[in-house]
Amino acid sequence: MPSSPDATVLDQRKVAASRMFAVSRYPYLASALFAAQVHPAEGSGTIAVDRGWQVHADPEVLDAMAVADFGRLLVHLVSHLLRDHATRAERASVDGTNGDPEAWNKASDAEVNDDLVPLGMVPPCAADLPVVLDAEDGRLAEHYYELARSGARSWDCGSGCDGVDRPWDDKGAAGGLNDRDGEFLRLAVASELQRSEAREPGTVAAGWLRWAEKLLPSRTDWRRVLAAEVQVGVTRVAGMVDYSYRRPSRRSESTPSVIMPTLERPVPDVAIVCDTSGSMTGDLLGRVLVEVESILQRVGLRGTNVRVLSCDAQVHTVKRVSHASQIELLGGGGTDMGEGITQALALRPRPSIVVVLTDGFTPWPTEAPPRAKVIVGLIEGHGLSQWMHRIPAPPSWAKVVRISETTNDRSR
Repeated sequence: MPSSPDATVLDQRKVAASRMFAVSRYPYLASALFAAQVHPAEGSGTIAVDRGWQVHADPEVLDAMAVADFGRLLVHLVSHLLRDHATRAERASVDGTNGDPEAWNKASDAEVNDDLVPLGMVPPCAADLPVVLDAEDGRLAEHYYELARSGARSWDCGSGCDGVDRPWDDKGAAGGLNDRDGEFLRLAVASELQRSEAREPGTVAAGWLRWAEKLLPSRTDWRRVLAAEVQVGVTRVAGMVDYSYRRPSRRSESTPSVIMPTLERPVPDVAIVCDTSGSMTGDLLGRVLVEVESILQRVGLRGTNVRVLSCDAQVHTVKRVSHASQIELLGGGGTDMGEGITQALALRPRPSIVVVLTDGFTPWPTEAPPRAKVIVGLIEGHGLSQWMHRIPAPPSWAKVVRISETTNDRSR
């Protein structure tokens, strides 16, 4: 019950200050944060969001919450809407009869909060993280849901999170967004997010980037992207010079008593690790060969400076090639591309560039290998779509080029 005659009135100055706090941390979410208008929901005991992008706040709960914490909660609730957790909950059969809305709330909170940690924006009232579920970071709510089916949620985030109607959802309906307008808003935010990352690389969390890329796949020829990344590494290495005594300098003729070194430009070595594990079907292996041939053609590496390793959980073959037809793709067991990278960097001469072509079902080293550029060509296929949530996130220290079945692709 309200503790004062004004308990049903929201502190609009606090709402405005909290929203600006949130926008200052995530400017690319501004349009979504301003679209989510805040309405009183007396006696609800929570601050929740509905599927129409409206926030319903119990005035007493809001009064007890600091401006910064309410700003954090606004970002959290809007994130549920942007990632369309309500619709995804329906697909996962989450309802009050067969599913477990509370478990879904915890699972989707873990997906959202994972990307709020870097800026210290996890709301204290809804602070579930993957570690609470004994799970890895970077997964989707569908994955966490399988682990969260026990215990009550820490905060009721509303129907905008789990798709289950609340008594207060019809309040403040004026100004709410329908499904069509909500989808347009998601696309606008995804576009702004990509522009923000293009202006200042590294400022957008990886989870948000993956979300934006899924909504707005760029019209990029991934073969050109992959070849360009290899070419950058080749050019960088080829631009280095060093002194060598293996061949005397021609200037030594003028100083017979002194052996002078010559300047030597290193020839870059490239190693390509091909995933040959059991999850790589014949079709995917065929695409691997196509990518290798593309790299050889576009980058001009048809000489003897490219070594190809076939690897599942261990390296089976290492071979210098000038054509993809010379490659032997042996394997079929488990997967560990980290082992392929390690073995590639153990080769002599040591490669300066390592390209990994894989479907992504592999663990990755936690740290970047020293003195080497690693490029991951992540092969995506229609048959893999139902398993995408189980694929570990690619390493942040590698350049990742997503290779799709179609002519359009996404890269980061």
